[in-house]
Amino acid sequence: MGAGVTHLKGCDKNGLVLDRPFEELSSFRHNLRELIQYDRPTGTLQEALTGAHVVIGLSTANVLKSEDLALMANDPIVFALSNPDPEISPEAAIPYCRVYASGRSDYPNQCNNLLAFPGIFRGALDVQAKAISETMLLAAAEALSKMVPSSSLSEEYIIPSVFDKQVFPKIAKAVAQAAVDSGLARRTKKEQEEE
Repeated sequence: MGAGVTHLKGCDKNGLVLDRPFEELSSFRHNLRELIQYDRPTGTLQEALTGAHVVIGLSTANVLKSEDLALMANDPIVFALSNPDPEISPEAAIPYCRVYASGRSDYPNQCNNLLAFPGIFRGALDVQAKAISETMLLAAAEALSKMVPSSSLSEEYIIPSVFDKQVFPKIAKAVAQAAVDSGLARRTKKEQEEE
């Protein structure tokens, strides 16, 4: 929501457990857990996917089927991030989506926390941040998104490789600057370099 999402639904193994108006979600955005109805799903996963543009899976292997993706809006984006096996295999998903990403290194668009966390922590440590804030995390995401030049951006290249040596320092720099700008830094990067 901090990145601009205006419509959000959440599912677990029992079905649709988070489906509230945006205004209500906004007022609970830092504690959505209070709105989740684990014991009273209001619909199925398929109902939640109907007309959706993006699905972000963070659950378990093979909970999505090709038919589920066919329910989504045109050119859906699928992040099947369960490891070691994604929510839907690339073979089953790719014919039904515009962009497919997973944690698998043998397919394009590998999403791995290695892309973010070393840089986030380095940036926070460099300025002795009091906390890691949403602003710092969004700065990391923005820095990561800018690492793929628009001339190279394609359905199969939306995120840099974990082997790209520029990822770590660029994210660290962006996070450190966000901490300084938001008043969470105990020191600036310049002060550290002067020591």
